[in-house]
Amino acid sequence: PMRADVVRVPLRLPANSPAVTYTLLGLTILVFIAQQVSVAMLGGDLPAAIGLKSNAAIISGQYWRLITPMLLHGSITHILFNMYALYSFGRGLERIYGHTRFLMLYLIGALAGNVASFLLSPNNSLGASTAVFGLVAAEGVSIFLNRRILGGQARGILANVGFVILVNLMLGFSSTGIDNWGHLGGVLGGGCFALLAGPLFA
Repeated sequence: PMRADVVRVPLRLPANSPAVTYTLLGLTILVFIAQQVSVAMLGGDLPAAIGLKSNAAIISGQYWRLITPMLLHGSITHILFNMYALYSFGRGLERIYGHTRFLMLYLIGALAGNVASFLLSPNNSLGASTAVFGLVAAEGVSIFLNRRILGGQARGILANVGFVILVNLMLGFSSTGIDNWGHLGGVLGGGCFALLAGPLFA
């Protein structure tokens, strides 16, 4: 029998602008500026006092603190690292998830991380790293689910994603002042969302 020629069809993703990623970047930066202004003018960080993860405040009924910590940061280094990660992973994920599902992914990563932190850590915490770890996990799950299309590239990308998660969790467990339970919760939240609602390419 004659061998049929294989026709390679390029995978075309929507060319939509990652508007949600840019909106989250802008909003988080604006909140950080508000934190700095508050410290300079009032002598204290009012946005953090209202929105960081505090177990006692959550128990008293301030449930918004399970989401709002993703908008707050403790230092310029803290926000730069998280916003760089959001920019790096968010644009590509938003293109394949779409605006609404990407926003849901980000919020679920943040919520899962803060719930895990609430359940397993007594310390106050803040930062977008819960949501960012959710994005990293979703990236890994998306690559795994579509590994046949990606071919040999999939293994290398998955190894890099796993390495990033593992190293950051190890650093967190070996350091003080890092909410590693929040990071782990973000990984679980983002990974589960990607498994249940992540895109599959034919």
